[in-house]
Amino acid sequence: MRLGLIGGLGPESTIDYYRRLIDAWKAVTPGTAPNIVIDSVDVDHALSLVQNDRPALAEYLLASVRRLAAAGADVVALTANTPHIVFDEVARVSPVPMISIVETCAAEATRLKLRRPLLLGTRFTMEASFYPEVFARRGMKVMVPDESARQRVHEIYVGELLRGVFRDESRAEIISLANQLRTILLADCVILGGTELPLLLRAPTVASLPALDTTALHVAALVECLRSGKSAA
Repeated sequence: MRLGLIGGLGPESTIDYYRRLIDAWKAVTPGTAPNIVIDSVDVDHALSLVQNDRPALAEYLLASVRRLAAAGADVVALTANTPHIVFDEVARVSPVPMISIVETCAAEATRLKLRRPLLLGTRFTMEASFYPEVFARRGMKVMVPDESARQRVHEIYVGELLRGVFRDESRAEIISLANQLRTILLADCVILGGTELPLLLRAPTVASLPALDTTALHVAALVECLRSGKSAA
């Protein structure tokens, strides 16, 4: 079975996905390697479409899915959270099954019996409905930072993390914000709802709360899909 990844959203997290996929595969199937093909797209163009033209974003991502399918991919995944803002639209017409990072994260939160996750990511992710809707179907309420905190996390994300810049000062600032929000919002975990965030926040907890590493959870689901030959989508 061949996995197709829509990468470049951004490059650092795509590299992280690839490494994690290889490592996770070798941990269960030593001496072999997973069959992966990557189509790298333009993160700046994609973010512009997120902000200005979401139907065009869906078409942009669908074109990538079709390239991956033409290259023999049997299942496709987006290596980023923000583009999941149009996941349903793309998956609905995709020529191959797609595995959602959001559904994967929600399944883990359910397993851990969590109820009030705090969502961190780009402003687009934190302000969109795709996380709250998926989690609400499982009886959970997604909590988001207030407007000023959302803006600050977004600035760090887009201005630093997507450029491959990971500063200790930014790590401390986000943890401090999460600490404040934990008390205000009564959150019981933190969703690292951007695949660059685990590169900045590497500990298993954030502000003394369990951290749901969306990259790790997605990678585990993708490896299981490849090994079983069946898509969970």
